[in-house]
Amino acid sequence: MFKRKLLTRIEVAVMAAILTGTSLYVSKSLAQTQPTPQKLVNQVWQILDQNYVDASFNQQNWKAIRQEYLSPSYSSKEQAYAAIREMVGKLGDRYTEFFDPEEFKALNNDLAGNLSGVGLELAENEKTKALTVVAPIEGTPAFKAGILPNDVIVQIDGQPIQGMNINDAAKRIQGPVGTPVVLVIQRGNQAQTFKLTRANIDLHPVSYRTQTTPTGKIGYIRLPEFTQTAAPEMRQAIQALEKEQVQGYVLDLRSDPGGLLDASLQIASMWLKQGEIVSLVNRDQVKERYNATGHPLTNKPLVVLVDGGSASASEILAGALQDDNRATLVGTRTFGKGLVQAVEPLEDGSALKLTIAKYYTPKGRDINHVGIAPDITVDLSEAQQQALAQNHTIGTLADPQYASAVADLSQLIRTGIKNR
Repeated sequence: MFKRKLLTRIEVAVMAAILTGTSLYVSKSLAQTQPTPQKLVNQVWQILDQNYVDASFNQQNWKAIRQEYLSPSYSSKEQAYAAIREMVGKLGDRYTEFFDPEEFKALNNDLAGNLSGVGLELAENEKTKALTVVAPIEGTPAFKAGILPNDVIVQIDGQPIQGMNINDAAKRIQGPVGTPVVLVIQRGNQAQTFKLTRANIDLHPVSYRTQTTPTGKIGYIRLPEFTQTAAPEMRQAIQALEKEQVQGYVLDLRSDPGGLLDASLQIASMWLKQGEIVSLVNRDQVKERYNATGHPLTNKPLVVLVDGGSASASEILAGALQDDNRATLVGTRTFGKGLVQAVEPLEDGSALKLTIAKYYTPKGRDINHVGIAPDITVDLSEAQQQALAQNHTIGTLADPQYASAVADLSQLIRTGIKNR
């Protein structure tokens, strides 16, 4: 077990219009009290001191930092919040951050699938610090407008993004439903302007249908987000398709930036007969393994679609299926997010998210900054991506990656292979 049990459920959190999916543990909310600003700063320091994944604190003198930030006198929570953000920033870890009460409330809403905004999953590029699109959420204003993975946001409503942290950028992108926001996107050497209208984003993540092929009927399942309803909806989808007597499945995880890890574990168990799904390793090299339940819903052939927008929980699921030889992966290399965070609510309603562990695939692969290479690589040009989004032909035979997946699945069905 981990040194300090921060959590009551394992999650890979995703904040629409804020950041990419990140592997999270979230503990129960504390009753909101009003600690002194000094106590709040000390509480954050203590949590990091006891649980941060790197015992060297990324080569920082963490004891000296405590002295630096506890010595001043803070007269307001706002001063304490500013100090905490600065202190946390000393770690140089883009996944470790502080949420004020308003931001933490938004995080909880996002985890529950109650989203509003334009539907962007963002991350800060570790090298360039550019605010980069991991993926637009399918069906949202950003998706419909044609914003693509790897687009870089350079302006929000005429305000340059330079020097703005990811949470500040998110606040500017978010706003009341029905109001406009103008984003300037850098795509390669070209800048493009997108005028978007904010909307409610109701996430019902799983959609499915059948496709008739020369080798028989197959089931197509699209999972754009690992929300709280993803696992029961996936179960319903598989059960419905089994009743349709499909011969095999295509599971589409493209542009899926993550969500709840618990959903990922449950969904993995719907496909895997047995064995490990993922392992987590903390700074003391203590390992926790999470295994399949041994009760899969089907053993029929499976092909999984992935791309550079498939991150975190998606990579956990894809990595487990690939390592177990349960599925063929088709598409392009995934995002490469292999760190685990914990969310610790604080006494005043704010919260700290901190990196506490790494995760590894069943074969021990560390995919952080590397991603998962598909078994069959099928690249899409920017023009193809835009056309698929604008023409609503994702997951049809006009989609080259999907067409390749169907071809491979058909071969598996013809040869009678159920579990590669």
